[in-house]
Amino acid sequence: MNARNLREQLNQAHARGDYAPLLELIPYAGLIGIECARQGDELLFRLPANPDNVGNPILPAIHGGVIAGFMELAALLHVMVFTGTGSIPKIIDFSIDYLRAGHVRDTYARCQLWRQGRRVTNVAITAWQGVEAEPIATARAHFKIEEPTDT
Repeated sequence: MNARNLREQLNQAHARGDYAPLLELIPYAGLIGIECARQGDELLFRLPANPDNVGNPILPAIHGGVIAGFMELAALLHVMVFTGTGSIPKIIDFSIDYLRAGHVRDTYARCQLWRQGRRVTNVAITAWQGVEAEPIATARAHFKIEEPTDT
């Protein structure tokens, strides 16, 4: 997909508040079931409860890799939407702190751009279940943003 098409899809998704077509560009997002909705000027990401995402059946708890993948993809989509990049950002660095067990119930995430440079963007991500003030994980991510030429 060229940059013009991606920007067009971004603009349409933002205008409609429907980010499903953007998530469809990332197969893992569909595998774990990520959803995205706009709330005012922010995006709220949701990982619906799914027994296929369980890593510890004794608790049961969501697999840590699924939580990390959810948070990383939330940050990636957030960067795409709010920077208007013409390409899918490349992950440079991702660091996560697990704070509580992620039980098998809906999980939510919000992202905040801390710094946006010409080529690198720093994003903070918080994930929670139930009460936003009690996160199950926090993370930081750096993405490389490329502006390819339209060919």
